[in-house]
Order: sequence, then C-alpha cells, then structure tokens
Amino acid sequence: MKYLLFIVAALACFTTTAQHHTPDSTRTDRPVKLEHAEPLYIDLIRDLGAHKGEKEWNIGAGMTDNLTYDRYNFLVEYEWAPIDRLGLEIEVPFSLYSRNVKDRNPATNQPSDRIESLKLAAQYTFLVAPQINTSLALGKITEFEFTDIDKIREDRLFKGILFNPFFVAAKRWGSDFHTLIYTGPRLFRHFGHSGIETEYEINTSFHYMIPHSRNFVGIEFNKEFVHGRFDMVMRPQMRLVIHENLMVGIVSGIPISRENERLSSFVRLIYEPGSRKNRRYMH
Repeated sequence: MKYLLFIVAALACFTTTAQHHTPDSTRTDRPVKLEHAEPLYIDLIRDLGAHKGEKEWNIGAGMTDNLTYDRYNFLVEYEWAPIDRLGLEIEVPFSLYSRNVKDRNPATNQPSDRIESLKLAAQYTFLVAPQINTSLALGKITEFEFTDIDKIREDRLFKGILFNPFFVAAKRWGSDFHTLIYTGPRLFRHFGHSGIETEYEINTSFHYMIPHSRNFVGIEFNKEFVHGRFDMVMRPQMRLVIHENLMVGIVSGIPISRENERLSSFVRLIYEPGSRKNRRYMH
C-alpha cells in the first residue's frame, strides 16, 4: 500500500511540473485538459480532466440477438462536473424482450421486461500529464438493481446492489490516435441471499480521430471474467458530429466467445448543453 501511495504522489508531482511548463498559449485559469476519444458502449462518467460546469445528456438504444429471444435495451443518462476534474452521473437503463421469430419452442426461458437499475457514479481525474499525453482517473459506480416489472407487486422493489470501482488510463499517440483502458471488479449483493457475486471487466479501446474534427472511428473490446469463464465482445464504432454540441455514436457488437449471444447494435445520441467554444483542450 505504501508503494502505491508513493507512486500516486510521484505522478501528482510530475503533473504539477508538466503544467508549470505548459506554453503560455495553452495556459488558462483552469487545469489543463487533454482531449481523449471516449468509447461509445462502455462510456466514461465524464470527460477525463473535466472542467466545472460541463454537462451532457445521453440517450441510447440497442438490440441484441440472444438466439431464442431478442433484447432491446435503452438508457437515459445525465452527467455533469460540479468541480474541475470531478464527473458525476445518473443513469436509468431498461430492457424489453421479445421471442425470436425463428424460435417455436414454447418452453423458451425469456427474461422479463424490466427497468435495469438506478445507476449513480463518480469519476475523478487525478493525473493529467501533457508531456506524455496521458490522463488517469479513479471512479465508482453504484447500481440499485430493480426487480422484474411483473414481480414488483409480490416482491421488494430492488433485488440487489452492485458496486463497481474502476480505473481509467487514456493516452493520445501523436495528434490523432487514442487508446484507453477501463478496468475494475463488479461486486453484486443479492438481497435475501448471502455472499457476493464477483465479476471482473477489462475494457480497452483504440480510436482514430479525424484531423480538425471530433469525428472518429475505432473499436472497443469488452472483456469479462465471470465464474472462471472469459467472454469478449468486439465493438467497431464511429462518432459523427451533427452540430457543435450534438453527436451520434453508432456501434455494432461481435461476440467472440459468448455461446448465447449473436450480433448486436447500439446507437447513442450525445447532447452537450452550451457552446464548446469556451472549452479548451491541449492537443
């Protein structure tokens, strides 16, 4: 533990030194912020190095083919930065299910429609290093998972709680290539049962941002370790700027090792209230 604290302190000192030597043309009255391409499926709580007052609305919709049934998932998400470098988020995802038209088996076990959870999250960027184009952050997600809609009358409202502490490291290579890793355990406590279910996720992404724009193309690799089993989904994606503060993200999903999941798709509409002209990044 003491070695970890020493490393964090050293990185913080390096950041201060790097910011002190930032050229005058990039100095502002706010901390330095580097622009990183953010993955579209497992997205961040807020931009790394977020500035106070930033906010964003997300509306997402997707479809997954699960062999015997189709899953339609939706989300509404609001994120904001109350102070520099701290991002907060509230999200409500929900899912609807329908039987696959090719499945004629009446015994098919199809999940119930449900509001998935009430998701509360925070993320703090503790390192912004312009000299090496790198940002590091720590965060935590807490999800209160709802009971299936058809069981709410006979059961408690929440069926469990999930904790997901995570670490983010992002680096820009040159001016246009971006890499990012998002990783951490997922700990689920089911109400009425003893014990904690543990999963671990490692999400990595690689993007190419079109010069002089915020449009990008890239790929996201979502990897999970569940009960000793490894699963991965590749998600090619692209982001297009429709207006100064309105973007759309388009994602497809290609499972590598999941037995019951086939192709999927996901669309994210991103709206950032206010003009971005006053937001300054170091490129």
